[in-house]
Amino acid sequence: MADDYVRDYRERGFAVIRNVVSAAEIAALAEAFDRVHAQALAHGANYRDGNVYFRLGRDPVNGVIPRLVQWPSYFDDVLAGFRIDRRIGEIMAPLLGRDIKQIINQMHWKPPGAAAEFGLHQDIGFRRPREAYRNPATSYVQSGLAIDPHGPENGAMQVYPGSHRMGEIALPGDGPVMRRTLAPEELTPAGLDPARLETLELAPGDLALWGLYMLHGSGPNRSPTDRRFYLNGYVRATDCDRGEWAFRHGEPCPLGAPQLVHYEELGSRPGPFYEAFE
Repeated sequence: MADDYVRDYRERGFAVIRNVVSAAEIAALAEAFDRVHAQALAHGANYRDGNVYFRLGRDPVNGVIPRLVQWPSYFDDVLAGFRIDRRIGEIMAPLLGRDIKQIINQMHWKPPGAAAEFGLHQDIGFRRPREAYRNPATSYVQSGLAIDPHGPENGAMQVYPGSHRMGEIALPGDGPVMRRTLAPEELTPAGLDPARLETLELAPGDLALWGLYMLHGSGPNRSPTDRRFYLNGYVRATDCDRGEWAFRHGEPCPLGAPQLVHYEELGSRPGPFYEAFE
């Protein structure tokens, strides 16, 4: 594999690797998305079972929709296989080494016409407790696999090149990221130029990489096509006290009993249980 993505990642803060998986593999992953989508709707509410979390929302066009599902790899073999695919280990090795944990395993949906957006943010804001994540600028790589074409009309992710070198950036947007709109004008008070935002245009099978300090967000889906995204976030094992093992010495590590990742009550209140959604 060419090393261009390593250069891009380090210089610009993000990279895109084209055609990481085949059309047949994308078809299998799309079927997995459909299976999990049906499960989410069958629950009818936010649902927690250990690290697995189904989060739903109301959309003015589509009614109740799944917004995301965390850690589907505990129950879906196709999704579990991709998170520790050897190609992923080889992609991550130049950036993180060969002993790698995983702290994000997440599915995102934006069906046709969905108003679902993600306000501009940096993922460093979600790494809590902060002391559990060391050297965050260099020890963590987020990846997103496009299941469908991603473009300006269907709410593709937008990134701000070079923001990975700016530390934590204070933006005026308020409230949870998933309840905010993509508002480029929020960049101006921080001294940033909204015109520098770039759209990550992806074809099915393309893999995007970005770091904890990359400023990014995404707008609504104004197209007649789906926009599905499979996110897997990896961290150098020596720099993180949490997470599930993904690779040891470069060898894939299947999931076992759930380990502490983000859900603080995993030991005291593992579930299963339901929660209302807005």
